Amino acid sequence: MPAFDPSLIFLAIVLGMAFLVIRRGSRQRRELAEIQSQIAPGAEVMMASGIFGTVTSVDDEVLTLELAPGQISRWDRRAVAKIVTPGPASAAEPGTETKDEPA
Repeated sequence: MPAFDPSLIFLAIVLGMAFLVIRRGSRQRRELAEIQSQIAPGAEVMMASGIFGTVTSVDDEVLTLELAPGQISRWDRRAVAKIVTPGPASAAEPGTETKDEPA
């Protein structure tokens, strides 16, 4: 009976890869939920389709974007891919330093 079973290494590699895939997916879901919770009127956002717009109002599940002056469009909140420019409500507090500002 051999002391070393190669199938155990294969099983360990498969389980390790599955763990990494699940961990990455949960991290991405957490980041997306954080982005979507920070959506505020006045923020410029990029939708998952690549369209940019300025948020004019936010409901529980629907947000209203101004894509061009006078052109209003309604979107599902989950379609936001990233916040390009934060709105006034989610901007940094006055007097706090950021990395871009000189000390």
